[in-house]
Amino acid sequence: MSPGCAGALSTGASSLAAAVDAADHRLARRWGRRRGHVADRVLVGATRAADYSALWLVVAASLWLSGGARARRAAARGLAALLATSAVVNGPVKLAFPRRRPVMRRREVRRALRSSSFPSGHSATSFAFASGVARELPAAAPLLLPLAALVAFSRVYLGVHYPSDVLAGAGIGTAVGLATRTAAMRLPMRGGTR
Repeated sequence: MSPGCAGALSTGASSLAAAVDAADHRLARRWGRRRGHVADRVLVGATRAADYSALWLVVAASLWLSGGARARRAAARGLAALLATSAVVNGPVKLAFPRRRPVMRRREVRRALRSSSFPSGHSATSFAFASGVARELPAAAPLLLPLAALVAFSRVYLGVHYPSDVLAGAGIGTAVGLATRTAAMRLPMRGGTR
């Protein structure tokens, strides 16, 4: 590649990054404005429920306990996707792409967030679990994917992430969820066959 071509690519990438950053700030300000008590309660509740993946652990336990062999495989696939995504996103990816969090953080977010804003770990793990489960149990998709989207939007609404952080997290999580094939999927499941 010629030096002139490399310079043009670099300038183009910088321009694109600046445009994404400007759109991120504009959308975060717009979506982060207070909407009302109901929206606050729902979205704060969604974020808190997804803290430490508690929401998804409860869903997995419910699937495991109430479903048949296919529901147990779906729960295992969702958890495997969640764990793999969390390990990658909250470790090497956040370290490789340091980004400050938005400054308009809501008072509802009590703990200090020290990790990189990019990508959103809540969004990544939510979509990893939802898409992993849906891959094995498609009937769960209409419930779990909107719930994952609610958690992802709550992160922007509360001012702890920019929209591109959430979109990147959702993309990474979905990709891992759809691709997850682990030893957990090969565990013998009582109660029927595939």
